[in-house]
Amino acid sequence: MKARDVMVSPVITVVEDATVRDVARLLIDKRISAVPVVDGAGKLVGIVTEADLMHRTEAGTEHSYSWWLSLFLGDRAIAADYVKSHAVQVRDMLTRNVRSADPEAPLYEIADLFEEHHIKRVPIVTKGGELVGILSRANIIQAIASARPQIETSLPDATIREKIIHELKQQPWAHMHKLNVTVTNGVVDLWGFFQSEEERRAITIAAEAIPGVNAVNDHLMRDPALAH
Repeated sequence: MKARDVMVSPVITVVEDATVRDVARLLIDKRISAVPVVDGAGKLVGIVTEADLMHRTEAGTEHSYSWWLSLFLGDRAIAADYVKSHAVQVRDMLTRNVRSADPEAPLYEIADLFEEHHIKRVPIVTKGGELVGILSRANIIQAIASARPQIETSLPDATIREKIIHELKQQPWAHMHKLNVTVTNGVVDLWGFFQSEEERRAITIAAEAIPGVNAVNDHLMRDPALAH
């Protein structure tokens, strides 16, 4: 499997001049743990994660330094930490050195990135710089859970997946940022969250109707946000 076979697309993004408060609200509203940051041309410039928001002045959780730690770290490091905890705009506190991967990258390369750099997600970027998806550790686990013995299918798995995602993207009721689709030997596994039983059934039917689909396994869960 390659990155394009399991990545989540489309990707929720923010621009550099978005406020930190806007990002915090977005993470809550969309129930995501990170959001890529793009420039005016839509090119990836960085990422903001929940971890980046843990030490903020609004919550009273910014770092407090003892005199000896201040002496050890130096003014430069402390000033940089101040910017991260007090910045108003995302551009001033995002992580810019982001590990990304090509849509054609094999999954073992993505797994190596997770392990080597201790990260939880990788933006998927084309050679032209276009952000086309995002891939998390959970998506790789989904691929493992979907693995089946090799059998003949009428269409390549990647083509089936593309057709399902294309169909769902056309539907106003499909919340694609909360869904993922994996296809193995013509068997479709649906992952993510639904907001109503009608939406859940519609997603399943959309997948079943795609030529080449042998079976559909529904792993969808009710969106926890609706429990409040």
